[in-house]
Amino acid sequence: MFAVVESGKITSMPRGNKGITIGDNQYPAGIFTLWSESERNAIGVYTVEIDETNKKDGAYYQNTAITYSYDSSANKVKGTYGSPTARSLTDVLFTQADQDAGKGTKGELHYRGLKYLHKEAIEIECNALLAPSDWRVVKQEETGSSMDSGWKTWRANMRAKCNTMQTAIDNAADVEALMKLYIRDESGVRPLGDFPTKE
Repeated sequence: MFAVVESGKITSMPRGNKGITIGDNQYPAGIFTLWSESERNAIGVYTVEIDETNKKDGAYYQNTAITYSYDSSANKVKGTYGSPTARSLTDVLFTQADQDAGKGTKGELHYRGLKYLHKEAIEIECNALLAPSDWRVVKQEETGSSMDSGWKTWRANMRAKCNTMQTAIDNAADVEALMKLYIRDESGVRPLGDFPTKE
């Protein structure tokens, strides 16, 4: 991404895929690929440098739009993010203001919070891992034959682990605490833990 700076202000943000006009001069698209940065700067065209210092994981935070500015002292154009907002841990309901604006009915679900979504993902993962052995349960119920104890134990451990993981998610005090549940240490272990494997 590029920026055209005229009289110390950004006047356009060309993509670099077609020619541009600056003042009375027309320049071909080749200036974006064939010219050096200093050559472009001489006519007021700068490669935009994006500062992602404030940018956070979009799954947990709502990042702001990028604000672009020309720094005359550094002779650079930078794009910066503002302070991000943590996404809601709990479900969010429509408010009276939402209802007045025609967006929904006050008190009804607007969108799910992170805890609900993460617990749902754990439930889905658990069910997917159990599914290939569900036939063993069906066979036991239909024929009365006993399921192998190893399978019984593993399936019970799976469900217990699912509950433990969902409780850990529920207990997360804030978004940062929720994120840390998924961070693995040098040994590959994460605080949330993992589902047991069937040996």
